[in-house]
Amino acid sequence: MLARREHSRAELTRKLSADGTREDIQTMLDQLEQTGLLSDARFAEAYVSSRAARAGNAKLRHSLRARGVAEAVIAAALPADSDSELERACEVWRRKFGAAPVDRVDYARQARFLQQRGFAADTIRRVLKEMAE
Repeated sequence: MLARREHSRAELTRKLSADGTREDIQTMLDQLEQTGLLSDARFAEAYVSSRAARAGNAKLRHSLRARGVAEAVIAAALPADSDSELERACEVWRRKFGAAPVDRVDYARQARFLQQRGFAADTIRRVLKEMAE
């Protein structure tokens, strides 16, 4: 499984649960971590780099939590600066819409789209305000 893509420890535990006892699986995962073949930090970095162009920090954080990654590892993997998220949100908006909202209904639709992608409310306001100008 690790030859195809990176996995978190929790993902591998879940996938291997039918193949052995909990103790055997934990022992094997400990050995994989010691040899460097399994790393939650490496998984989080790969996950963020593959999805950051399409999603905001909130969605990435939620997805990593759902995959069993620790908060400290998530914080280290996510881009820290808000300018990065603003640039990503602008790019996502450009690809989807490309034209400023014409009325409140259109504004709400575009804002909902960006919100579903996991961008922060202040980032969404900035994107839509910049595009309207």
